[in-house]
Amino acid sequence: MQRLPSHFIVMQRPIDVDLPHKLGRDEARRRLADNIHKLKDHIPGGASHVESSWVGDRLNLSVHAMGQAVEAQIDVEETKVHCRIQLPGMLSLFAGPIEAMLKAKGSDLLLEDKRD
Repeated sequence: MQRLPSHFIVMQRPIDVDLPHKLGRDEARRRLADNIHKLKDHIPGGASHVESSWVGDRLNLSVHAMGQAVEAQIDVEETKVHCRIQLPGMLSLFAGPIEAMLKAKGSDLLLEDKRD
């Protein structure tokens, strides 16, 4: 197996974004649970699948897209939702635009209320 020179190695890069809210912990958690299925529609190129599981007030996500797996933890707090996304390899080059999009649209996507 051929080894790439070290200047070709791209490390994982975490993105940390806080999404403030005035919903309270329980309502923010409910909205996240209700909206997580919409995540696939907002990933450029589409996601092959999204796996999610709750551990207390933390939502663990694994999003598979374009041959990559992106891991994320979303912690629901009383006045904010903290998102930590680990971008692997080449996707880390897009950390800036991804972080900007999360700050601009993250609350709309994750905390939207669609109850009838």
